[in-house]
Amino acid sequence: MRYDVLVDWDAEARVWYVTESNVPGLVTEAPTLDAMLQKLEVMVPEMLEENGFHVAPDVPFYLLTQHRGHASQSH
Repeated sequence: MRYDVLVDWDAEARVWYVTESNVPGLVTEAPTLDAMLQKLEVMVPEMLEENGFHVAPDVPFYLLTQHRGHASQSH
């Protein structure tokens, strides 16, 4: 099974937060992508176990980022 976690940047709160995931019940935020990755390494297997999934010793997941920006032309 492939587990995907999509995170987006909240500029006002200055945090990355989970917007979509196929890991049941996964909700979290972190100030940096490194901090998010560290949290997810613990939370993904925990949430899977809590929801009755068989969890292997090493649970692979994909951290996908999304950030809306604005480009401007410089003259």
